[in-house]
Amino acid sequence: MNTILGIIIATIICWLNFVIVDTYFGLPEQVGVKGAENVGESVKKRNGDIAGGFFQGNILCSPDASAGTLIASIGYMLMGIPGGLFAAFIIFIGNRLCADPGYAGTVGSITITVILYLVSFVGLTPEMFITGIVIAILTIQGIDQVGASRLLGSIAERFNRHAKEWFSCMKRLLG
Repeated sequence: MNTILGIIIATIICWLNFVIVDTYFGLPEQVGVKGAENVGESVKKRNGDIAGGFFQGNILCSPDASAGTLIASIGYMLMGIPGGLFAAFIIFIGNRLCADPGYAGTVGSITITVILYLVSFVGLTPEMFITGIVIAILTIQGIDQVGASRLLGSIAERFNRHAKEWFSCMKRLLG
């Protein structure tokens, strides 16, 4: 397969993998680890979406599906399926070290390991996925954080995982 085309396809698959898994596990809904609230507040102050900000803060402060996708792609490149599964274990340990109660990173590692196995038959390589996840993370964290937060917020609404209810409740309770 053409390398550039492979990287584009891998980027789309990586982006979908980590955004869907992280959204399903509620990253846009509430802060899961220390620091995520600061990111969410900062994004909201710049006219971003609070749910997208929480999503961004959670992936910044704890190994969630974006990190799981990256580490599993590297593990798969080095050792095949066992490498991807070992990466899931490493991400699981990382979540516990960060006091993150969730499993998004572990699930993201496992899903991308399965995806890597399946797409290997059509010529996509782990190297393409390593490059793809770096590009995917850059679109969420690096290019336009406020714009990305709005996109993530709209995705969170479709998944019924938006932070509006939770955030306003907590603000009222805490004063």
